[in-house]
Amino acid sequence: MTVRWTYAFIDRPAERLDTALAFWTAVTDTRTSDRRGDQGEFTTLLPRTGADPCVKAQGTASGPGGAHLDFSVDDVDAFAERAVRLGARTRARHDGWTVLRSPAGHAFCAVPWQGETVRPPVVHGSRLDQVCLDTPPSAHDTEVAFWTGLLTGAEGAGWESVTSPLPEFHAVVPPPGLPVRVLLQRLGAEQPAAAHLDLSCADLDATAAAHERLGATVVHRATYWIVLRDPAGGTYCLTGRDPETGGRPNPESA
Repeated sequence: MTVRWTYAFIDRPAERLDTALAFWTAVTDTRTSDRRGDQGEFTTLLPRTGADPCVKAQGTASGPGGAHLDFSVDDVDAFAERAVRLGARTRARHDGWTVLRSPAGHAFCAVPWQGETVRPPVVHGSRLDQVCLDTPPSAHDTEVAFWTGLLTGAEGAGWESVTSPLPEFHAVVPPPGLPVRVLLQRLGAEQPAAAHLDLSCADLDATAAAHERLGATVVHRATYWIVLRDPAGGTYCLTGRDPETGGRPNPESA
């Protein structure tokens, strides 16, 4: 049940999915696959470079949308069973893949590995490389233990649990070559669990300006990250991490 590949999923309301895809394909220099699903709700963002995809999108029937993780594994059932033993709940079983929720309620999926091995390159100085799990304070420690246990065990093959200099953050970092990291953020107040996308950027201000030209709106600027809202209404962050390695270029960025 080794994790062979990781996907970041862009979740947006179905009626805004086309708007979201126009933005995110421009940001990531990708094109969309044919739609899949009973309602045509799923699509994959295909790199133009010949690399393997690591971003997908879903049109949701309700709610504001957000993000979730897919883990491509050797054995879907074994991975799902391990997650349940560690505190996850099974949300739905489909033909060959399973939807689960973490102890705090973060949705994630176990899917079969399709042979993906080639990580997409940095595009315009940035890379979509992280899903941030926004977790209420009462559940943060439990979530850190859950994701650490799920991904860094004997089957983790190189995943590392990393404490951030900023106490509200904790990263679970994959081995080199896997494209999407997991970041846990402890929220400042009790509220339902949510998730958003993060991009690592060589130049925060230049990337933010480029995203604004594509229709995004800046919500908040901090020292080492910028919060934006995409044209479909989804919130995401640009972070001052090295887009080649995903690591911190300074000791204080998350």
